[in-house]
Amino acid sequence: MKNIVLSQKEELKHLQSIEYIERVQYKDSLPLLGTDLIKLITGPRRAGKSVFAMQLLAGKSFGYLNFDDAKLLSEFDEEAVYDALREVYPDFEYLLLDEVQNLPNWDLWVSKLKRRGVNLVITGSNAKMLSSEMATVLTGRYVEIEILPFSPEEARLLYKSVDDMNYEYLKCGGFPEVVKHRDIMTGYLSSLYDSIILKDIVHRYKVRKTDDLRNLSDFLLENYGNQLSYNEITRFIGLSSVNTAKKFCGYLSEPYLFFFLPRFDNKVKLMYNAPQKIYIVDNGFITAKSISLSENLGRMFENQVFVSLMRSGYKPGNGMFYYRTKSDKEIDFVTKEGNKIKALIQVSYDISNPKTREREFAALCDASTELNCDNLIVVTWSYDDIVEYKGKVIKCVSRAQL
Repeated sequence: MKNIVLSQKEELKHLQSIEYIERVQYKDSLPLLGTDLIKLITGPRRAGKSVFAMQLLAGKSFGYLNFDDAKLLSEFDEEAVYDALREVYPDFEYLLLDEVQNLPNWDLWVSKLKRRGVNLVITGSNAKMLSSEMATVLTGRYVEIEILPFSPEEARLLYKSVDDMNYEYLKCGGFPEVVKHRDIMTGYLSSLYDSIILKDIVHRYKVRKTDDLRNLSDFLLENYGNQLSYNEITRFIGLSSVNTAKKFCGYLSEPYLFFFLPRFDNKVKLMYNAPQKIYIVDNGFITAKSISLSENLGRMFENQVFVSLMRSGYKPGNGMFYYRTKSDKEIDFVTKEGNKIKALIQVSYDISNPKTREREFAALCDASTELNCDNLIVVTWSYDDIVEYKGKVIKCVSRAQL
């Protein structure tokens, strides 16, 4: 066991020797190191969780275990591991456990470490498993930090040319390796996409109907930004039941691959029986994996805005929804804080066409009356203005103001 820990220490040294950009959450998260709360860093694979953890722990004495290591998992013995850590990292202040969800019964071991007084920093790529098990075993003793692929502002620090950065980001997304090396995008993201499905879903949940799962993931990828019900998904894919559709969609959301945005309704039952809108964690997956022969900049821009709202702390069904008015006009995003609607948001890549303006403004006007919200926003690619429309004030804001 000591040899495994030593080997991983060498890997850690290499990672620490690389210069990284500072993430947006960095300064806000630093004070957490002074608490004894478990720092749970979540997000999709290869989004930079481990790097962010190392940035937080820079200058600190910490031990390190990476559970994306088959040898460590196969030989894992909690006491032998703890003894090896104490030998390899004498008097460590913190313990960084990377991709801990790969360890069976990880939550029970983490709970034991916590009772021993170990100050823990944990990364993981399975949203539901981590949050549910942490909440069950470690209620009130952890704080979650979500790391998504680079935002446009973060990506800008690495792009060689600022002139083409915005359009390239829209198409290629923000996974760190892709931002640094755009020429590898298709191969890298295709491999990452397949790896998430294989490692985080098929192997973890022992999925037997792998063709059905892959067909579903391909179908969702082609239909991002659209509304779909579980009945429609079941019918289009030819799944055995609606329950299978729900289960597989849940699997695809857990590793931060797809997200399902519910329709806002004051009646909870109606809300969760309505179709949901489909989004994906990064536009690069769309470009790398979609079979569509034409770019749809409007839908890609809407997906980018969805992820931007996620970075701002909104979660599907928990502060973020879509809405359909009584006259069946769609509002792309409704943000909510507590019992109050905070904003109604439309996304329009290009609002110069009068018919487009009328469609977006009319929908916002109707929804404003129905939901009693006057904070009306149209997010555009490059247009900023304040418009009066039928007694309502509508703010047109460009992507730079997100």
